[in-house]
Amino acid sequence: MDEARAYVQAQPAVHQDETGWWQKHARAWLWVASTAVVAVFLIVKSRGKAVAQTMQGEDFRGTLISDRWCAYNWVHALKRQVCWAHLVREFEGFVERGGEAKRLGELLLAEVFVLFEWWHLARDGLLQRATFQRKMRPLMREVERLLSEAADVCPKKVAGTAREILKLKDALWTFVYTEDVEPTNNVAERDLRHAVIWRKTSFGTQSEDGSRFVERILTVVMSLRKQERNVLDYLTTALESHLDGTPALSLLLGT
Repeated sequence: MDEARAYVQAQPAVHQDETGWWQKHARAWLWVASTAVVAVFLIVKSRGKAVAQTMQGEDFRGTLISDRWCAYNWVHALKRQVCWAHLVREFEGFVERGGEAKRLGELLLAEVFVLFEWWHLARDGLLQRATFQRKMRPLMREVERLLSEAADVCPKKVAGTAREILKLKDALWTFVYTEDVEPTNNVAERDLRHAVIWRKTSFGTQSEDGSRFVERILTVVMSLRKQERNVLDYLTTALESHLDGTPALSLLLGT
C-alpha cells in the first residue's frame, strides 16, 4: 500500500474522487486516487481537504483531475482539471430549468459536443496538438462568455452555479495545454464502481479493521486489473510471503 501510494503521488496526472461509505452505522467516505495502472483507496470519516492532501501528498506537483468539490481547492487551478462530464450534467440541469437557462444550457452543451469531438481526435493522433489548441481558443472564449451571461440573466440557482464554475475557469482548460491530462474524471469513477456495488450489498464495514481490509483489497484488485495481472496468483503469493517472512510481491511490477 505504501509503495502504491508513493507511486500515485509521484505521477504527472492523477484522478481523484470519493463516495459515501458506512462504518459501523456511521457516515464515512471511500476515497480513490487513480492512474492508468494503479488505484489507491482510503476509508475515513471525513470528506475534507486534509484527506485529499493525504491521498496526494502535500508536496504533490502533478495535475489533479477531479470534480468541483471544495476539498480539492488546495490544488492551484492551473494544476487542476475539472471534470467535463460533471459539467455536462450541470448544463443539462440548466436546460431543465427552462427559459433563458434552457437557451444557454443548450448552447453550452453544443460547445461541449465539439470540445469532446476535437479532443478525441487529438488524443487519437488524428489532430495535431497545436491545431487542437488553436481550434479550442474561440470555443474556450465562447464557453466562458455563455457562463458569464448565465451568471447575469438566469435564475438564482443557475446563476450561482455559473459563477462557481467561472471561479475555476483556469481549471477548465488544463487538458488543452497539458499532455496526458484528460477532460473527465472517468478513470476514478470507473475505479469506484466495484466499491459502490460492494457497499450496496454489504452495507459498508463494521470496524476500523474492516475498513482497512476493504481499502487494501480494493487497491490490490483494481491495480492488478489495470495491469492485466492475475489477482488470485498475486494474493496467493502475498500470503505465502507473509508466512515465510519474505517481502510481498510488488503491486508495481506492471507499471
